[in-house]
Formats: sequence, structure tokens, C-alpha cells
Amino acid sequence: MHKRPFGAQSCADDSIVTSSTNKRQVAYIELTLPKARAQNAKSPIVPCVLAVGGLDPGGGAGILADARAVKIAGAYTCACVSLLTVQSTEGLVRSTPVSSSDLATSMREVLTHQSIDVIKVGALGTSEQVRVVVSALRAHPFVPSVVDTPRRPSRGNATLIDAKGWDAIVRDLLPLSTILTVNSDEAGWVLDRKIRDVGEAREAATMLAALGPAVVVVKGGHLQGNATDVVAFGASVVELNDRRANVSLHGTGCTFASLIAGRIATAHISKTDTRGQVAAIRWAKKTIRKLIRAPLNVGGRVRVLG
Repeated sequence: MHKRPFGAQSCADDSIVTSSTNKRQVAYIELTLPKARAQNAKSPIVPCVLAVGGLDPGGGAGILADARAVKIAGAYTCACVSLLTVQSTEGLVRSTPVSSSDLATSMREVLTHQSIDVIKVGALGTSEQVRVVVSALRAHPFVPSVVDTPRRPSRGNATLIDAKGWDAIVRDLLPLSTILTVNSDEAGWVLDRKIRDVGEAREAATMLAALGPAVVVVKGGHLQGNATDVVAFGASVVELNDRRANVSLHGTGCTFASLIAGRIATAHISKTDTRGQVAAIRWAKKTIRKLIRAPLNVGGRVRVLG
């Protein structure tokens, strides 16, 4: 809806009454508005990612980090909040799940009325929330998903999801994932084994891929040695090598997964295009490397990406 010119008044018949100095402005608006509306109707739909995850009031992780990363990839973010948290760059103090019915309603509203290219799943708080996300993925089988659901953050003593909810993630959500990203600790929790080096990460990535995801990324941030990510897809396993950064960071997992999701959206990579998905992971790895080398100082000892 266009705004009325400054000084204009609205009459009962919605006509515009102006002084003579504004008549040219009104005439210009009346002449150009139909053309602008027609052009907008014909404009392409922007690539869009639906991010589901927690709200970090410190802004370093969760859906705020998702939105920054998706924008870097050139896409637009819709967001459905699953958790309200008390945290900062120093770590998670506590988290409170929103109701599963509210999460379901918000996801359904966006998925019904907007064009979503990728669903990115972050932190979830309950098994009921897991069921909501699983139902959404099943209802939209052609939409790729990037799943990065942490069990607990790297900093802080609080947990994001209980044992029952984690079991639901492993049993129900992982098999539906197009791309699964996990750090070595999370991979170990799923597989009930220690993941300490690249060799063990390769084995873990292959085992996780056997659970159903088309592509699995075991991130190397918690591994010994360099920060080498291991990517498993089909019968292939590749390593994405990088030097470890000498800086404390918050929100790297959220950012990396959302860079992947944003790239899939902007490059129009389909759910069955595994080669394209791996290319998106490679792009995200290069991009986050640049972000890590130039982190944002928002106060305190821990930096964020943006």
C-alpha cells in the first residue's frame, strides 16, 4: 500500500485532496503506481529458508545467527522459535521450550503461505517438538532439510533437550534429514562411541549416513589436530581440511549449517542432487573460514560470526 503525500487528506470516498503544490506529486503517484504493482507481481520469488531453532538473546547463535548466515548466502530467512533461552556469548544458562502446538502452528502458517526452498532445523527442546518437525518434513517431501540439532551447547551447563527428546531426534528426525551436521561429541552420543580424530570421524560419518541422511558432515572443531570436517555421502567420504583458529567463538555450528541451507536455496539445489549439496557444503566451509578470520567483537572474551 502506498503512502499518501505529506499534507494530503482522506475524504469519505478515499479521494485525495491536496494543495496545488502537491498535485504534480499525486499525478506522478497515480501514473506510476499501477506499473510498479504490475512489476512487483511479475518479480521472481526470492530464495527462502525456514529456520527452526532457539532464540539466543546474545545474538551469537540460534535463529539470529541463522538469519545472518542465510543473508550472506543471498537468501531470505523465515524463523519459527522452538526455545527461549537465557544465554550470552559466555554460554547457556537455561532454556524453555515453546509449546509444540505453537511451533506446529507457526511452521504450518509459513509453509502454507510462503515459498520455502529449504528447512533448517536447529535446537529442539522436547520429543513433541521433534514430532512437529518430522510431520512438517513428511508433509513437504520435496523440500531439502539441513539438520543441526545440538544436545547441549559448547559453553554452559544447561541442556537443550532431554534424553527422550534426543532419542526421538535419532530415531525419527535423522532418517528424514537431507544433510545432517554434527560435531564429534554429538556424533559420539548418537553412536555411543568416542570420536577423537579424523579416522574415527570418517567411520562415524559413514555410520551416521547409514541411518538415513543423504549427506553427513562430522565437523572437526572438537577433533584433535586441525579442524577437518568429514563429509559422507553414498559410498564416498571426503575431508575438508582447515587450520584451527586461535580464537574463542560462539555460534559456529548454527552459522555453518545455515550457510549450507542458504546456498542450497540460492543455487536451487534439489533434494536429490547430492553432488550439488556437497558443493554447497564446500562453499559454506570456505565462507565460514573467512568469517572465523574476521569475527565480530560484541564485548567479552568470546567472538561471534556475522
